[in-house]
Amino acid sequence: MSLPKAELHLHIEGTLEPELAFELAARNGVTLPYADTDALREAYRFEDLQSFLNLYYELMAVLRTERDFADLADAYLTRAAAQGVRHVEMFFDPQAHTARGVALGIVVEGLWRALEKSVETHGISTRLIMCFLRDESAASAMETLRAARPYLDRITGIGLDSAEVGHPPVKFREVYEAAARLGLRRVAHAGEEGPPEYITEALDVLGVERVDHGLRCMEDPALVERLVRERIPLTLCPLSNVRLRTVDTLADHPLPAMLDAGLLCTVNSDDPAYFGGYAGDNFDAVHRTLGLSEERLRELARNSFTASFLEDDEERRARYLAEVDAYEF
Repeated sequence: MSLPKAELHLHIEGTLEPELAFELAARNGVTLPYADTDALREAYRFEDLQSFLNLYYELMAVLRTERDFADLADAYLTRAAAQGVRHVEMFFDPQAHTARGVALGIVVEGLWRALEKSVETHGISTRLIMCFLRDESAASAMETLRAARPYLDRITGIGLDSAEVGHPPVKFREVYEAAARLGLRRVAHAGEEGPPEYITEALDVLGVERVDHGLRCMEDPALVERLVRERIPLTLCPLSNVRLRTVDTLADHPLPAMLDAGLLCTVNSDDPAYFGGYAGDNFDAVHRTLGLSEERLRELARNSFTASFLEDDEERRARYLAEVDAYEF
């Protein structure tokens, strides 16, 4: 679906398609434990978040150079542009790379090669959000934040991702306080596999401005009321939720009820190479399976730009919103 939209929940490492994985492996002399792209694609069948993460980190071995990260980002931007994405706030996981001996500067400079020309090349404006792995230590996150200081002119905000259960937001209180002092925007994954209390904690302890996922807020009516009142955006990822068994089937997804409750929901792709669909595919899926009307889809698209970190370019935000209003289904 080419409805103009912003993508606010997108892990760039999760856009690594099997074909590009094998191309980069050959370039860098990395041997993948799969016979071919078909065998690798077959491996993209997950039982839960952890089994996905195991493969996700394994395949990162092919990402070694600035060129690799530039090619990865450019491949995503090409696909996203074809599906109506006009603005993306891209997550990346520096600890997953530095742990392999790939310097933070290689990651940022590589991604920036693609991002700095993305408006000209793809018609997509961008922001870069550096995520911390919540199953690593808070000390490691703080060290990563310190290492990122030379690149803060290119990094808009911080996030928190990876395995949620057992790693509550409060673990990263000091890191988020330090990021706030640096003027960084703050988001965090909460309420995907973790309980609604993690959402409240992310708001109250980490001071997040957006909640990534957040679908389990529906288990707490008082929390829903607060999210509506404070207009806290939620970056939902429907196809991801199905593939990771957060919901049994797409027909069971709470998105319609969330919209009916007045929540500021957006629809995103998360790790599209692994979860079977990019941003437009997710819009198509919720339209087809959940029966969302064209005006509901337009609402989701408007929400995505409203929730974007475009305060430094309100003219661009207004232009994108006008494109949504003018779109003909």
